[in-house]
Amino acid sequence: MKKLLLATTAVVAMTGAASAADLAARPYAKAPMMAPVAPSWTGFYIFGGGGGGLWNADTTVVNTVGGAPILGVNQKQGGDGWFGTVGAGYDWQVTPSWVVGILADGQFGSIKGTIQDQGPPGIAGSIKNDYSWAVGGRVGYLVAPNVLSYVNAGYTSSHWTGTTLVNTATGLASGVHTNGFDRGGWFIGGGVENNLNIFGISAPGWFMKTEYRSAYYDRRNISELSDVGNIPNGRDITFKPWVQTISTSLVYRFNWTGPVVAKY
Repeated sequence: MKKLLLATTAVVAMTGAASAADLAARPYAKAPMMAPVAPSWTGFYIFGGGGGGLWNADTTVVNTVGGAPILGVNQKQGGDGWFGTVGAGYDWQVTPSWVVGILADGQFGSIKGTIQDQGPPGIAGSIKNDYSWAVGGRVGYLVAPNVLSYVNAGYTSSHWTGTTLVNTATGLASGVHTNGFDRGGWFIGGGVENNLNIFGISAPGWFMKTEYRSAYYDRRNISELSDVGNIPNGRDITFKPWVQTISTSLVYRFNWTGPVVAKY
């Protein structure tokens, strides 16, 4: 009886060991990686840069009192030059592909050209758009998650310097000058803004934008003033400028979130 019990116990023990050996080892599973975080264009940004511009203006000469044209022809005057720009804005990414925003910026530099009174005697001087500012909005479409193509528009104001007018035949001072003035108007433009995480460079939050802008300003009658006593001489040069600029700026977006792959 004892021999039978011992034999049964041995068989059970061997069967259990064999069953345990047949069990497969638990497979090792890595923790799943998180999906890349989608970039977001919503947030505040600042920028600074520079560029070049040109202006042209339809001009003629009129009486200071009444504004009646004085005998002569309408002229197209113009100029060109450079400028620097700084600004800030806020964008909202309203859909996966569309961005809207508000902006404000300023330009400073020297976009310089000529104004002229045909006379007689003919007199002319050099004036420049030395600074301007603008506020407005923009609407953009994401051609890629980190590339925005946009159009913008809004209100703008410009300052123009005064000038000493000289005799166009002799180059000598004419005894007449003009004062500086401001002109308001509106602008429309557009450009492309892209993240600088390219060519293996890591630059989170840093962008570059290139923008064209066309600004249309209200007409101004520029009074010719005597150098002695600052007295009007009865003649005004009408001036309605159109300014075109193109600029490239470095942009920093404070809450740029991607594209980044999160750690696990």
